[in-house]
Amino acid sequence: MKILIVLTYYRPHISGLTIYAERIAKAFARRGHQVTVLTSRFEKNLAADELDEDVRIIRAPVLMRLSKGVIMPTFGWLASKLVKEHDVIQLHLPQFDAAGVALRGRLLKKPTIITYHCDLELPPGLFNRAANLAVLTMNELAAKFTHRIVTYTEDYARHSWYTRRYMKKVRIIPPPVVLPRVSKTEISAFQAAYNPQAQRPVIGMAARFATEKGVEVLLRAIPRVINEFPNALFQFVGPYKNIIGEEGYFARLEPQIKEFEQAGNWKFLGSMSPAQMAAFYANLDLLVVPSLNSTESFGLVQIEAMMNGVRSITSDLPGVRQPVKVHRMGSIFPIGDADALARGILHALQNPQLIQEANTDFSAYDPDTTAAAYERLFNEITVELH
Repeated sequence: MKILIVLTYYRPHISGLTIYAERIAKAFARRGHQVTVLTSRFEKNLAADELDEDVRIIRAPVLMRLSKGVIMPTFGWLASKLVKEHDVIQLHLPQFDAAGVALRGRLLKKPTIITYHCDLELPPGLFNRAANLAVLTMNELAAKFTHRIVTYTEDYARHSWYTRRYMKKVRIIPPPVVLPRVSKTEISAFQAAYNPQAQRPVIGMAARFATEKGVEVLLRAIPRVINEFPNALFQFVGPYKNIIGEEGYFARLEPQIKEFEQAGNWKFLGSMSPAQMAAFYANLDLLVVPSLNSTESFGLVQIEAMMNGVRSITSDLPGVRQPVKVHRMGSIFPIGDADALARGILHALQNPQLIQEANTDFSAYDPDTTAAAYERLFNEITVELH
């Protein structure tokens, strides 16, 4: 099949959505499909057209940014051309431009699937409110035009304001999760570089530094944890400076973080390669996911950590709580409750034997398994259209 994948941001942008899109694109390519990604040229130094592991990436020029989105004058022309040239379409939402692509797919009878990653909730402000409404309107139209909507879990699908109204179109496909194997030498080298004092326990958070991630919840929980474990080290992996739309959020929390940094209890590690991420997880005692709202739908990092034998202490959000429930690796705490997060961290650290009850079957997240499920869905739609 000739598969067209469309999304606003693709790699090297870092988010759960872009990581998912890259994994599924490369899985399709490995399985013999011709894969094209249509996305934005959100940084001028990125190639307009390039090939990455048999995945062709076409980046539309960006005229200007609006909040977390972009304006691409040539996007419509590129979309029309590429939809005609491809057999099937996968759209990653939220995405302002998705409605137009989905309409083209509907009119040209090209099987079209939306992969719905999460609800959209921009930071407060009049402009952001208008931008939010515009994207929600276009996403709504995309849902009407598309043939199917894929979400990670039924839990999230039934709670999301978006998907619960289109349950007849919804199908559940677990997300693709894969990390490279790393040697003991690489794991030791990682510790030497990022935790040279061999502090324990090490508690990790892997995310973009964004409002919905609930970093402040973790910050409020830290004093109680270090009261019991004075040498505890909290490591934050992921982009944290100059994130589009999140500069004010970082500035607000930075003074408190600096206090923990100076005390030796906090360390920013920055963005990391897949191999570095694997070594990061292997050095952790726990992962925390203190997300605050439905802009988080699963938390791929939880599965990545669990694959490395690391438990997750996570918010009681639809979808996000599923890895802990399914794999019995960690605990769930009420959304935004820092005291409960601290209790969850302490309970896990004081009861390491609980991991023996874990379900360690992660085969559902194999990228080939995910790609095969999409192939079946595309074939199902093709039969319906003909």
